[in-house]
Amino acid sequence: MTSGYTEQDTESYYDSQDSIYSSFWDPDGSVHWGYSHEHTGTDFLAACANLNRLMIDKSQIDAGSRVLDLGCGNGRTALILHDELGCDVVGVDLSGVRINNALDALASRGPEVRNKVTFRKASAVDLPFANDSFSHVWSQATLYHVHDQATALREAYHVLEDGGVFVFDDLFKPQPNIGPSARKHVYERLLFDTEYSFESYQAELRDVGFTVLDAIDLSDHLKMSYWCVAIMTHNRGGEQADHYAELSKSYELSAQAVVDREVGWGLFLCQK
Repeated sequence: MTSGYTEQDTESYYDSQDSIYSSFWDPDGSVHWGYSHEHTGTDFLAACANLNRLMIDKSQIDAGSRVLDLGCGNGRTALILHDELGCDVVGVDLSGVRINNALDALASRGPEVRNKVTFRKASAVDLPFANDSFSHVWSQATLYHVHDQATALREAYHVLEDGGVFVFDDLFKPQPNIGPSARKHVYERLLFDTEYSFESYQAELRDVGFTVLDAIDLSDHLKMSYWCVAIMTHNRGGEQADHYAELSKSYELSAQAVVDREVGWGLFLCQK
């Protein structure tokens, strides 16, 4: 399954938008959605930390793990994985801007971290690693951007060792008919083009060769995430005030698209 967008489109998008995202989404540079519960309320960063914890608990990454962070962005989560668990992490991302940010963050750390964490620019559809290189592949808010998702899933399968675990979240398309608002404010804004539903995504994973250990529909949490970032961008001033106002409106309409079942969000746990 290929989308109408190219890797160059995605790379240009994140190279140009990174400073905007970092200004409000997470000053430390981590850009993904959150897993909310009664204790987080509208604390978006707490919900993002909850997603990390959920994925760690399900994947059972530990100090002996070799982890590929697929779509590592600015490297924040890769460093969290190492700091909390002591594992080796290799982060890859298509955006040169974000990889440079990750390398800058790594350069400020001690040699014990630099010996365990590395970052490099690479494509999800052409991973520069031998088969069986990793015990885990981890990915957050990435694969919906990939122009050929099926190939990316196969690449994740190949670089995992036998028994290795693939844990990731991704957007899906709950129904074939998408209205103009969701099309504009979700699909076109995010350069997102897929036909995977929650169920067909799992079927694709099985076709690749994975055993699907768990699949969780997180769509309600996606809705809350978009409401939170809509609040965070509302009435922000400065030179980018108009852009923030536009983003806030898009986030509100993205939350509504979740309510209308025009976009969904799932977490998948798979084993090779």
